[in-house]
Amino acid sequence: MKKAILFFILSCVLCLTAYSANYTYSTPDTYKYNPKESTSIKEKILFIVDFSNSMNENLGHRRKIDIALSTMREILPLIPSNVAVGLRVYGHRTGFTPKQSCTASQLVSPIQTNNSANIYARLNSINAVGWTPITYSLKQAAYYDFDDTTSKKRIILISDGGENCDESPCDFIINLQKYRDDIRIDVIALAIGDMDANNQLKCVALVTSGKFYNANTASELKNSLEDSLNLQKEVQGVIIQNH
Repeated sequence: MKKAILFFILSCVLCLTAYSANYTYSTPDTYKYNPKESTSIKEKILFIVDFSNSMNENLGHRRKIDIALSTMREILPLIPSNVAVGLRVYGHRTGFTPKQSCTASQLVSPIQTNNSANIYARLNSINAVGWTPITYSLKQAAYYDFDDTTSKKRIILISDGGENCDESPCDFIINLQKYRDDIRIDVIALAIGDMDANNQLKCVALVTSGKFYNANTASELKNSLEDSLNLQKEVQGVIIQNH
């Protein structure tokens, strides 16, 4: 009986040791990241989509949020099956205090393969009502939304405004690079006229070796997403092969 108990305790210790060797952190701002070997998944992409109240404003003759949804409906089915995708949103709820509004960010669809239909369904079930907690969303995404495999990791952030929760997404990303540099961030600025907001978001992309896009029309938003996802390149490759 004693031998059985000792064996159980030893097994638990070994399991905990193995886990901590792969991914350990004392606080979200200071942690060690030791990626495991990748699976057959080519890339893991997390869409972060702005559902703040300003997305209800018109861009041309349509609301920005309607343009974003229709564009995502066209783009999502084109994502290759060996690319895992997920969805985080922010601004989808309001709060009675600034703290509640500035933590209104949620992973509504975890990153996985064959997930496009689920992502689009979740997008259509959410209303744009709140603030713009970009930095908090990036923190949650970096700390919790990706696993520790060596697959390529990327965030595609679509926002029509800058941070309004007294934080700097640029400062956060610069600090994050001290601990991990395995996440690339592409940013699509949807009709943002504020230069400071643009510069903050451009910093987020450039520091992570990502791309920054200014999209002032529906077609520019679609082109930006296609370029970020390399979809045009994939289509051209198929056409060449058919010849």
